[in-house]
Amino acid sequence: MLQKAEMVESVDFQFLSAQNKKDYWENGFLVIKSLFTREEVKKLRSIAEKDLVETEIMVKGDQSGNLTKLKMWDRPEDDIYGMFSRNERITDNVEILFGEPIYIYSAKMILKNAREGGAWEWHQDYGYWYNYGCLLPTMNSCIVAVDAANKENGCLQVLRGSHKIGRINHDRINGQTVADDEKINEAVKKFELEYIEMQPGDALIFDGNLLHRSDSNMSDFDRWSFIASYNTVANKPYKKVREYGNYEELKKVPRSAILDFEMAVQG
Repeated sequence: MLQKAEMVESVDFQFLSAQNKKDYWENGFLVIKSLFTREEVKKLRSIAEKDLVETEIMVKGDQSGNLTKLKMWDRPEDDIYGMFSRNERITDNVEILFGEPIYIYSAKMILKNAREGGAWEWHQDYGYWYNYGCLLPTMNSCIVAVDAANKENGCLQVLRGSHKIGRINHDRINGQTVADDEKINEAVKKFELEYIEMQPGDALIFDGNLLHRSDSNMSDFDRWSFIASYNTVANKPYKKVREYGNYEELKKVPRSAILDFEMAVQG
């Protein structure tokens, strides 16, 4: 079980226990139920519907020609997305896992709409982060369910323990970075496939080398999600690969920041 923090602010909070940390490193991922409230993710969805304009949305195709839309940020700002990615409910727990200071590497909204959201092929996030100047795999991501995620609408699939393989070579196909077929064919025989079904506000933290994918969304329900990715400060890129530079110090926001931001918008 997750340990409750001794001091709870305006929203509930859970610190990862020693057993949680052990499970994470054994399996390559950890699900945290209700890390954020329904009210908080509803606010995120409401704002995203208004301010994610089509000209800023990236569209990626899968091998069947289905499309998935996403918006990506290379740095956190003082907006609703930053209130999630910089939130101590995530950042403190990621630092517990790594045992050292971290910063936000990137963030994105995945807009997997009903009847059109394309599949993501098998890949590791570190499969391409490595090529961006991050020498070590001390990197992970936290995906927050904005809508309910299940098999019907293309929830995330993982190969439990597959992060132990280490980095696999990847190729660029239809705008997606896809893991080597030969390695994937062997990995699916060796590691257990698990569908990560989540309710709005649930979070999944997963290792940068964990193999994961998702099916197309052929249901009548959207599956939107927010993903923040983290790197250890000691592993910041050794070369400049993005416009703003290699690294920006993490400025955490308190656990109540999302609700505070909501009040500021309403005021």
